[in-house]
Amino acid sequence: MSSIVRRIGDSVEHFLSSSGFDRAPWLAVVFGAGILAWFALNSPWQWAAVIGLSLLIALAGSAVWRGDEERGHIRAATIACGLVFAAGVAIIWLRSELIGAEAIERPVVERVQGYVLDREDQPAQERTRLTLAIRDAEAGVARKIRINVPLEKMEEAQIAGPLLVEGAVIKARVRLMPPASPMLPGSYDFARAAWFKGLAATGSVIGPIEIVEPAPQSSGLPAVQRVLSSHVRERVDGSAGTIAAAFASGDRGAIAEADEEAMRDAGLTHLLSISGLHVSAVIAAAYFLAIKLLALFPPIALRVRLPVIAAGVGALSGVGYTLLTGAEVPTVRSCAAAMLVLIALAMGRDALSLRMVAAAAVFVMLLWPESIVGPSFQMSFSAVVAIVALHSSGAARTFLAPREEPWWRRSGRQITMLFITGMIIEIALMPIVLFHFHRSGVYGAFANVIAIPMVTFISMPLIAFGLFLDLLGLGQPVWWLVQQSLDALLAIAHFTSSRPGAVKLMPQMGYGTIALFVCGALWLALWNGRARLIGFVPATVATAMLVLTPIPDVLIGREGRHVGITVPNQDGGRQLLSLRDSRSSYSRDNLLELASVTGDPVPIAQWSGAQCSTEFCILEIERGGRTWVIMMARNRDLVEERALAAACERSDIVVADRFLPRSCSPRWLKADRGMLERTGGLSLDLTNQKVKSVASVQGQHGWWRGESE
Repeated sequence: MSSIVRRIGDSVEHFLSSSGFDRAPWLAVVFGAGILAWFALNSPWQWAAVIGLSLLIALAGSAVWRGDEERGHIRAATIACGLVFAAGVAIIWLRSELIGAEAIERPVVERVQGYVLDREDQPAQERTRLTLAIRDAEAGVARKIRINVPLEKMEEAQIAGPLLVEGAVIKARVRLMPPASPMLPGSYDFARAAWFKGLAATGSVIGPIEIVEPAPQSSGLPAVQRVLSSHVRERVDGSAGTIAAAFASGDRGAIAEADEEAMRDAGLTHLLSISGLHVSAVIAAAYFLAIKLLALFPPIALRVRLPVIAAGVGALSGVGYTLLTGAEVPTVRSCAAAMLVLIALAMGRDALSLRMVAAAAVFVMLLWPESIVGPSFQMSFSAVVAIVALHSSGAARTFLAPREEPWWRRSGRQITMLFITGMIIEIALMPIVLFHFHRSGVYGAFANVIAIPMVTFISMPLIAFGLFLDLLGLGQPVWWLVQQSLDALLAIAHFTSSRPGAVKLMPQMGYGTIALFVCGALWLALWNGRARLIGFVPATVATAMLVLTPIPDVLIGREGRHVGITVPNQDGGRQLLSLRDSRSSYSRDNLLELASVTGDPVPIAQWSGAQCSTEFCILEIERGGRTWVIMMARNRDLVEERALAAACERSDIVVADRFLPRSCSPRWLKADRGMLERTGGLSLDLTNQKVKSVASVQGQHGWWRGESE
């Protein structure tokens, strides 16, 4: 046995010593893996156990190979990975304990007095969002809540007194709800996001707003953001103006839902979020403008290193733009990465490296470790890693190397590489997009080839130039050009998203599948030589698993009100039957996306195969070689218990948004309010007779209010 262990150790040591890979990025990966492990594990004893086990592994590596120079690489890797993994678990656990806010017990309607912490205007939804700090008299603690205020009530409040902005103290009657858990397995987990934002409740105003104490003179960054956003929308009309305001100030609240959907389905939604592209464009413009202008003055150019001064100008521009646009996590991440690039340029080092990306990732994970489970962090870093890995490869360097050739051939190679880069980014992002959103734009690479250069080299410079010229009253011609460029961007988005097959829908991807995708992609990006080709193995397995992922037959929302059932349609595809013709786009979209169905759902009562009364709908579907009878409650009207028990006995599945008596005993599953309060939403695979619940992935984390499984 010892000889086998020795041979394995020799093989690993030889592999590590001969591969020539950069160790630093892998430490960032291990740190992130520790954070993800905390989310994946269920209970405090498991979190403590994995920290202890990681420390023991590090200690064992230090003891076993102490003084063994032939095992230097494996010893260092064991110690470093054990310590860094334990640190990842510990830091997210500590963050949760310090920041997490206990949600209110139940929905309430009450009158509150609160201090306005933040205001977010959302004219596209005809509302304004206010984040308030209130005092809970019963619990004796301060709470942070977020409320939606209709625009008409905001207008009334503005007439009654000073502007309702940060620093004001208000009174209002509000309807508050605990932050919502996922509607279905795989849906967005707002309760988790609210936990790390410190929100104890969300809701809406249901009465007039009284300003108890006016806000102080508004002069901070939020005020500058609102003034800048309003100024840009006044200069640029329509939808183009809302996007220009987003580029200038980070304010996305005025973008119409139809435009956001078109940008998303065209693979261009990343352009609306102030992140790497925008920050890089601002910093690059400041850097090159500074270095070119300073080069015009020989006394300066001959006495100081211009890259150092230009890097300082770029850094100030990047930090200012980051603060001005709200300092969201993607923007801070991009700014941190850009600072490292500027330092490298000032020192004359290679500006683009995976070590730089790893340092930026660790910086973000130290400050906001919870961001690693969000799509913003994953997509932004995946895109950057893909770009750096591609352009650092020998093939790309050879393809782009300077050579004696006509300008049109050089431009052709650059355009080709831009298209290849877009394709690589789309491939890298597609698993993440499908995991979080269950849909992905197929033609994103083609749209981005045009859209990214247009935004980077035309729209954003024109917006900056227009703002500068407005100081002199000469900006109108430039704003006309901004209008044309952003109208063209929207035209590209709507054209691309409307093409047949432009959107690919997939059911909820399993955690094992996305883990294999990520492992394969990281191996391909971070390793060197032929060994990196091993990354295709897990990626290929993950692709097969994704293709074979079963589509849910029945989807049951967390309250039992919203039920979706997939059935064949006349075209050989699938359609979704819904229990209620919901006005909520959130509920409808969740059902459609998780069922991988396009088109509007059909109410069950209008489907020929259903039998509906005023109280229940019953239908039969064929799955797995048998007939399933499903009975669903349409309302909360009382039903005679004996008749209900008889109907339940003839059914395989019963769904209701109220408590059902024990006498109701279906053959397979009773998903009433009592069960759903414990499990959350359900996804049923009838062919394999499997039930997936929201509770199965929640554990004992503070934001989950049901029972852990």
